[in-house]
Amino acid sequence: MNRSADHDNHRMVTRRTLLLGGGQLMLFGALASRLYYLQVIEADKYQLLSEDNQFNLELLPPIRGRILDRHGMPLADNQDNFRVEIVSEQTGNVMTTLNKLQSIIDIPEHEIRRVLRDVKRKRSFVPVTVIENLGREEISRVAANTPYLPGIKIEVGRSRRYSFGTEAVHVTGYVAAVSESELTGDPILELPDFRIGKSGIEKTYDLPMRGNAGQRQVEVNALGRIIRKMPGNQGEPGADITLTIDMRLQKFAHNRLERGEGRWLSRDNRQAQEALEKASPSIRNQLQNRPKILINQKGQAVAPESGGVVVMDIHTGAVLSLVSAPGFDPNKFSNGLSANDWEGLLSNPRTPLNNKSIAGQYSPGSTFKMIVCLAAMEAGLATANTRISCTGHVDVGDTRFHCWHRIGHGELDMIGAIEQSCDVYLYEIAKKVGIDRINAMAHRFGLGEISGIDLSGERRGLIPSREWKLATLGTRWQVGETMNTGIGQGFVLATPLQLATMTARLANGGLAINPHIIAAHGVINDIPNMGLNAANLAVIRKSMRAVTMGARGTARKAALKIPDWEMAGKTGTVQVRRISLAERKAGITKNADRRWRDRDHALFVAFAPYDAPRYAIAVVVEHGGSGSSVAAPIARDVIAELHRLNPLGNRDQAGRAGLPTGRKG
Repeated sequence: MNRSADHDNHRMVTRRTLLLGGGQLMLFGALASRLYYLQVIEADKYQLLSEDNQFNLELLPPIRGRILDRHGMPLADNQDNFRVEIVSEQTGNVMTTLNKLQSIIDIPEHEIRRVLRDVKRKRSFVPVTVIENLGREEISRVAANTPYLPGIKIEVGRSRRYSFGTEAVHVTGYVAAVSESELTGDPILELPDFRIGKSGIEKTYDLPMRGNAGQRQVEVNALGRIIRKMPGNQGEPGADITLTIDMRLQKFAHNRLERGEGRWLSRDNRQAQEALEKASPSIRNQLQNRPKILINQKGQAVAPESGGVVVMDIHTGAVLSLVSAPGFDPNKFSNGLSANDWEGLLSNPRTPLNNKSIAGQYSPGSTFKMIVCLAAMEAGLATANTRISCTGHVDVGDTRFHCWHRIGHGELDMIGAIEQSCDVYLYEIAKKVGIDRINAMAHRFGLGEISGIDLSGERRGLIPSREWKLATLGTRWQVGETMNTGIGQGFVLATPLQLATMTARLANGGLAINPHIIAAHGVINDIPNMGLNAANLAVIRKSMRAVTMGARGTARKAALKIPDWEMAGKTGTVQVRRISLAERKAGITKNADRRWRDRDHALFVAFAPYDAPRYAIAVVVEHGGSGSSVAAPIARDVIAELHRLNPLGNRDQAGRAGLPTGRKG
């Protein structure tokens, strides 16, 4: 038995020895194979890599993500950028080659001088850009003549393209070269042609739209000359950003705002040419690059109107249009803005660089009266039936506060006061309510607050309070300041976006929606209810309907002529300077006869359709004159275009309005 056991143990040891030996043999075989591969097959490659400074890593910029509207239309994308370069060591005479190139494509003389300077500064083998952003036709002519252009080479890069230019620039923003203050240590920012977002969506979502850079190895000699380029990875393209904006509506609203009360005529039109000849140099300068000339009702050439238009979905806060005029061409920033163009933007009195929809701060004027009346009703200090007599003015101490209607409106209830925009009625209501309640109600409707929309540069506006005045001006609050606040003037400031948000909350039954411009927000659930009395909100909406549909409504001439699509709104006309007693006695000069900067701002807010609210709109026309004659028709035409485009589809809005049936906590 012992002999049998020993035999079995011997067999087991032998088997283990064979297995261990086989494993070791396989391991050494794998190592030998790897050494052979590295030392023989890859010997040349690693010999080159071992030599000092022969291989460098070259970063490859990723493709920037696009900006799309709600229907997938590109507002910002990328295009091939053809450029011509010259390598001085490959051409016998740089100037001779440049002269030949000039006979094929147009190259400004200042660019020729710049190329000659760069050639002297750089090493002879380093390419110097001659001209870029060439079209396919131009680059084809260069390509056909390259045998006769020694040292000339064609390179293809990518540049940012904004298809809608001025009409969407305050939404998209723009990209430009990286400044020294923006360098963070990320090597991709140091690439000579790399661009980053400077404003708008381009700035807010710059990092996700950048993507991740690729890289490859390039072989260079001791002087830095590139010998060859090796394959590498291309990196990851940036993310696309989809907006809630409907570009069809955006384009319409922008053009309608610029037109104002005027009409566009072709530059070739005889009347347009005569009007342009008589216009001031400032007007001619503002119209110089436009294919059409804007003619006012007097037949004069005028600059396009400036201001902002915001359109919102009252149930979700999705912004369908966010217009600021005038705009500017963002493509010039991407390609390199000239000093003259930059100076022109800075000196333009209508401030095209300012996004007026989110950063323009204006006294809301009479569009604020609904907030004051709602504060009075919520406090139990007034009802829809509260009647006040307007004689054209009201005196407080030694100060007289005037109504816009010099002889007065007579006795009015609350709906009639808003319908006719009576100032005296609001003076008296504001005195009853007090600045504290007005301030609190205004903040509940988003005034004096940052909305948090996905755009940089948003301003807060201002809703004054006792504490604010004491801290800012060092004086106590006065009753006369409450009265001025009651008609939306004095210290009160609001942006068009805030006015649209205010109107949306009035129209949707007191739900605290917030505006957003990124489609990724998706369906908005559980929107906070502000706890306002439904009957009081109904009074405000009814009074806004009277403004456009009432017999004495201030915007009755701008009523929307679409069946079952009534527009309810409120006009506002805001003085930009105080009118003296002498001017009142002499007769106030009409807006049209004043200097542009001295004219009143024109405002209008509205929602539609009245029976099943769906859209809210705010229009501000800087120095436009009258809210009823200038701003209200713009809003009417934009809402009519909304009805035609139907950007939100045919869903049942009445079922989504969420109108509260009573007061909630």
